[in-house]
Amino acid sequence: MAGRRALKAVLIDLSGTLHIEETAVPGAQDALNRLREASVAVKFVTNTTKESKKNLLERLHRLNFDLQEEEIFTSLSAARTLLEQKRHRPLLLVEDSALEDFTGIETSEPNAVVIGLAPDQFNYQTLNKAFRLVLDGAPLIAIHKARYYKRMDGLALGPGPFVAALEYATDCKAIVVGKPEKSFFAQALSNLDCNPNEAVMVGDDARDDVGGAQNAGMLGILVKTGKYREGDERKIHPPPHLTCESFPEAVEHILKNML
Repeated sequence: MAGRRALKAVLIDLSGTLHIEETAVPGAQDALNRLREASVAVKFVTNTTKESKKNLLERLHRLNFDLQEEEIFTSLSAARTLLEQKRHRPLLLVEDSALEDFTGIETSEPNAVVIGLAPDQFNYQTLNKAFRLVLDGAPLIAIHKARYYKRMDGLALGPGPFVAALEYATDCKAIVVGKPEKSFFAQALSNLDCNPNEAVMVGDDARDDVGGAQNAGMLGILVKTGKYREGDERKIHPPPHLTCESFPEAVEHILKNML
């Protein structure tokens, strides 16, 4: 912690770090409760685009996690903010369960493409519609570009490969709003009265969680649950501040060594 200020906030990834679908990481609920007893702010930051914030909160409550809706910052929230700022009318390539977070956004005669993790939308007809819009000048907005994520039945393709396909076909670069973008982490910290060098990020994605946070000036702790694969910690530079077996071990380190 040399050269850093006292820790004020812990940002925590959700899928793969606290839970995998409907199964909690062992000991994660108790670890979160212990962290809440310390003098740090806690915020949950997620690239999850498969469901709305409300549905995500309900899932976490079913798993007995103690958190409130205002503590969750999602890449869907970041995408909505951008759409409102630019007054875009998007073609939304997101799952129906995530559409609630775009309520009130005008989508007729779309002049932008927003793409998240939407397996039901990733068919030729829909992707070709997006391709034609971008080719005609519509901005391509990626909620995030994760290569893959962890399901109970194994690893599964994330939205990144589909974003890359549209980028390749249209010869344009997507605007990314979720992790690992610096702007995402800045928005997440904005209401915590906290600078990046006073925060740590805990997550299972070396590039998007840990690498993104460290590029934004935070520390990053990588956990070996969720999508983690052996050697992930060597794929980013600088390497993670710490690599732990799981979220409970990360919390133990924070409580003993960073406060």
